[in-house]
Amino acid sequence: MLKVGVIGAGHLGKFHLNNWAVIEGVELVGFADTDDANAQLVSEKYKLKRYLDLESLMDDCDAVDIVAPTTAHFHLCEMAIKKGKHVFVEKPLANTMDEARQLVKLAKEANIKFQVGHVERFNPAFLALKNQHLQPMFIEVHRLAQFNPRGTDVSVILDLMIHDIDIILSLVKSNVNYISANGVAVMSDTPDIANVRIEFDNGCVANLTSSRISMKKMRKMRLFQKDAYIGIDFLEKKTEIIKLNTPTDKNVFTFDIETNSGKKTIAIANPEVKEVNAIKMELEEFSQAIINNTDTPVTVVDGFRALEVAHQILEKIKKGHEQ
Repeated sequence: MLKVGVIGAGHLGKFHLNNWAVIEGVELVGFADTDDANAQLVSEKYKLKRYLDLESLMDDCDAVDIVAPTTAHFHLCEMAIKKGKHVFVEKPLANTMDEARQLVKLAKEANIKFQVGHVERFNPAFLALKNQHLQPMFIEVHRLAQFNPRGTDVSVILDLMIHDIDIILSLVKSNVNYISANGVAVMSDTPDIANVRIEFDNGCVANLTSSRISMKKMRKMRLFQKDAYIGIDFLEKKTEIIKLNTPTDKNVFTFDIETNSGKKTIAIANPEVKEVNAIKMELEEFSQAIINNTDTPVTVVDGFRALEVAHQILEKIKKGHEQ
């Protein structure tokens, strides 16, 4: 049995505890949380041991799941890695780029499994495209949320947009060439709404808008590539593919249009979106990577790259305000 301990039993930490409890091959040994009242409730509800000493928790585990505030990520990850423990840490990887660089170095040297919790990689609408040949040259993203004081300790870039940054970097196999960005702090001390343009060496362009002060929720990504448009609705769990030439997918609607170069057949496909518990799936894949000695699906380097672009965006916004 793989022994796992959870550090941080707040709002998201409870989701993690719920899922670890039903993952096969895993023994949940206990948790740590700094809030005494919350810890007592968690201990009673889950019948779990609360550890007051982090070192003792880590010593009793094979792997730790860190769902603590971002400012604590580096210290907790470093402690676990130095004890030879496998690490799952919620996004973003770390609070600063220096911390992130050190974690990449430490994880590689220790040869442990390290996964960053970019949960949208496991969204069923995105998973439905697993067998599609995706080579986007233009990407448009809108991730809008209603205001919630929880999470405002970091900017909307690190809170929301980083999900889409990670997915885009996983799709576009090219280096970032140029970034332009603008953001405004409305309800908090850091940007609450931002618009970003990322240009890649291969010519791909991504436009991203993230807001946590919107009246309605939206999490949509649109991919445009040669002969195809792909729409992903992360919120409604829907995926649509519109392309020239009939795909082999059986769930296809086709119609013909006349163009200057003759008749074209347009095919609209809605790939099957299977019901998936994204948090459970990411934790399962982390545990399987340890058990089977395979790569984690979202590595420490993936987490570093997403954070690096996020910080470049924040720097662009800061410089724009100084001008």
